[in-house]
Amino acid sequence: MSVWDSLVGQKPVIDMLSELAKGDPRHLAQSWLFCGPPGSGRSNMALAFAAALECPRHGCGECDVCRAVMSRNHPDVTVLATDKVTIPIEEVREIVEKSEEIPTVAPWHIILIEDVDRMLERTTNVLLKEIEEPAEHTMWLLCAPSAQDVLPTIRSRTRLVNLAVPQTAEVARFLVERCGTEEKLAQRCARLSEGHIGISRLYAVDDQALADRDELVVGVLGLRRVSQAVLLADTLMSNAKSQASASVNREVERDKAEFLRVNGLKPKDVVPAAIRGAWNAIGKKDDVKRRTTRLTRDVLDRSLNSIASVYRDVAVVQAGAVDSVGLVNLENRRAIYDLATRIDRNGAVKRLESIELARRRLNGNGNAQLDFEALFCSLIVFD
Repeated sequence: MSVWDSLVGQKPVIDMLSELAKGDPRHLAQSWLFCGPPGSGRSNMALAFAAALECPRHGCGECDVCRAVMSRNHPDVTVLATDKVTIPIEEVREIVEKSEEIPTVAPWHIILIEDVDRMLERTTNVLLKEIEEPAEHTMWLLCAPSAQDVLPTIRSRTRLVNLAVPQTAEVARFLVERCGTEEKLAQRCARLSEGHIGISRLYAVDDQALADRDELVVGVLGLRRVSQAVLLADTLMSNAKSQASASVNREVERDKAEFLRVNGLKPKDVVPAAIRGAWNAIGKKDDVKRRTTRLTRDVLDRSLNSIASVYRDVAVVQAGAVDSVGLVNLENRRAIYDLATRIDRNGAVKRLESIELARRRLNGNGNAQLDFEALFCSLIVFD
């Protein structure tokens, strides 16, 4: 199994990058920009490319090099990711200094920056010289949703790699073959995720996340009164916090299990004093709280996509395009058709605009509860 096997619906890009990894390194660009919509796998594609560049067999997926890179533990592959709204300038300065180091065991010193679009302009400027003139054995792999999300000064200094949105059939096949999902559920999860690999996998393995989505869509389709809007916002906030908390707790448990494994300990063994500090740092209250807050925002952002899918379906019905493009919320077909007769096309567009306004407010760290109450009130179709 190669490092490319977990990537879905990106064969042209995989073919190009795998050939480049096998070619003469002197002809390789040293600064790359991987772009693709959320869920397309842009960071995973960049990581797979890093593994193919470092691996003696160009991404076999089986050697120690590939396993280390793909688990983000290779000494010559540095990944800068953040769960903050913006990437701090201090972290970028540190990584720029690190980029001058000579690789220790591999051909390249590779630096992968996820969500480079989260950098403020002054932070991005710290990168410019290094991106334009990298150290001899340094490779920069930057990731962003689109080239337009990155400053022109960065775009002009990098080789662009654009990823597509995977087709529903491709996502469903991935869930069946790689995750062991039953075919009917895989098809449903792929459809509801709208091509987002991570979300499709989440729906396939997390019954509660899928149930929460169903509850949200039914609630949106049934909005008739302000009181319903307020209650729906309260339910959404509660579900988002519960999902985020459960997910972070699972991550903490995985981190603890990995810590014990790496240190040769069994679950009931006493942790030696020499490493007890590192053990106690796993799952610290402040860290868990911060991660839960951030993940709650991600769940809410995903909820906005689910809400938008309702009005996308309404627009499809109104355009008479159901047979050609299909419905996302197929289980709610009757209610979708009913809503399509109760609002006109302009009403559907206005509601989509309201959803994007709510997204901007959410990204601006506003009061999420009030933001969703305002959104749901704007979606009401009064009797």
